[in-house]
Amino acid sequence: MPVDITWWGHATCTVSDSGVRLLTDPLFARRLAHLRRRRGALPPPGAWRADAALVSHLHADHLHVPSLERLAEGTRLLVPRGAPRAVPGLRRLTHLRVSEVAPGDRVRVGEVVVRAVPARHDGRRLPFGPHRCPALGYVVEGEGRTYFAGDTGLFDAMAREVGPVDVALLPVGGWGPFLGEEHLDAGRAARALTRLAPRSALPVHYGTYWPVGMDAVRPHEFHSPGEEFVRLAGEYAPGVDVHRLGHGESIRLEVAR
Repeated sequence: MPVDITWWGHATCTVSDSGVRLLTDPLFARRLAHLRRRRGALPPPGAWRADAALVSHLHADHLHVPSLERLAEGTRLLVPRGAPRAVPGLRRLTHLRVSEVAPGDRVRVGEVVVRAVPARHDGRRLPFGPHRCPALGYVVEGEGRTYFAGDTGLFDAMAREVGPVDVALLPVGGWGPFLGEEHLDAGRAARALTRLAPRSALPVHYGTYWPVGMDAVRPHEFHSPGEEFVRLAGEYAPGVDVHRLGHGESIRLEVAR
């Protein structure tokens, strides 16, 4: 049975499984603070359609309230536990059905179950203040098992807490020349494949947004992580099929349960 995935840019993907359409970390903006969309057209209105949207953590490029406002009335929205208290803008999204989740929680959406899993990442809205919410990944369990990592570094319990999975959507970059240990770069994402052992993997979270004025500062850090992930995945996990999509491109992956 197939799982259909579309990458809209950054961490925003549509995952369709068992007739259920899920949207990850919706971000439909040309500009976000100091970041500007440098590749890929803005997703069309059809991209906003989903049965549920999954928000991994509170950083503004993952929990973007103006983008969430575009979701249709009645859309289910899964956010880390404590998010409405930490991000007051969420409280005005009264047209959405908001559910707060923590690692280990399972939420049924139609014919699929969405399982919240841990992530190694600072889940605060800003880089100061109390740590109010966990950072999460999600595993969509339907005909297939699709892991959306959000933002995370490698962690010892990754295989146990996340797996087994058929498809892994892994962040491989950011928007600057340096990524800390709480992010996967291309190399760490390739090593994550050795722990997760999915059938297929797709790189996300790169090549979309870049800081204004940084065009001449190590621009390869913007363009290259996807290709570098494909190369390193071939070395670390040659049994995994890696698919690098362009913005707005889709792929149908056959899975067997």
